[in-house]
Amino acid sequence: MTKADLVEQVADAIGPGVTKKDCALVVDGFLNAVKQALAEGENIEIRGFGTFKVRKRKSRMARNPRTGDSVEVPSRHVPIFKPSKHLRTRVARKGRLRED
Repeated sequence: MTKADLVEQVADAIGPGVTKKDCALVVDGFLNAVKQALAEGENIEIRGFGTFKVRKRKSRMARNPRTGDSVEVPSRHVPIFKPSKHLRTRVARKGRLRED
């Protein structure tokens, strides 16, 4: 699913009173708010969907695949997403339907 597909679904869910251009602004606003909050180190919790968090990864030693030399990878902050129990259940249920 692309952002355009998401805008399309939001426009369909709202109905004929709102244009796709307005829905695109809403989707962009939401995504920008998520990016800004994560950049500031805040967590975002959306009930029934999941939680966006920033986690600090420790520095570690890795290997350069070309030369085999050891390289230190510095510590860094990475965004993570933890789905809610409800979302995990829905995805698992859909997965079983596809296999049948």
